[in-house]
Amino acid sequence: MTLLRCFGLGVEEFWFGDTRVAIRLPASLGRDGISVVEHWMPAGEATPLHVHRTEDEAFHVLEGRMRFLVGGLTRFAGPGETLLAPSGVPHQFRVVSPEGARCLTITRGGDFEALLRGMGRPAESPGLPPPAPVAAERLSALAEACARHGIDVIGAPLAA
Repeated sequence: MTLLRCFGLGVEEFWFGDTRVAIRLPASLGRDGISVVEHWMPAGEATPLHVHRTEDEAFHVLEGRMRFLVGGLTRFAGPGETLLAPSGVPHQFRVVSPEGARCLTITRGGDFEALLRGMGRPAESPGLPPPAPVAAERLSALAEACARHGIDVIGAPLAA
């Protein structure tokens, strides 16, 4: 069963905010708790400045272009490039390519994956969810959920 899961069987897909995520490898499957999540994001998608208390977060860009701010340093990444946001280091990103972006996020420990499961909703159709207006309640709920999963939101989303 474990080997079959690694070949893409039983993938869970969620809409998380304005993005689509697929849990390609759940943390519960291996001894090290490694999680691999694929993200499809629209142009302009941006995360708030945040810190993971318990896990590093690696990003591997598959399509599109993204701007990252990690520990106060700005980096751009495109297809085939990988970036690490170590635990305890403030970071955020913004999708800068007009066609959107697709990336893998690799973490260890399950906190980030649990956040996606808790705040996501099952994807109802292929593609991205309908855009949702950004409301103070939505951002507040996200910050509270993040805190429950070892992630502290400490600033606004990365501006254009």
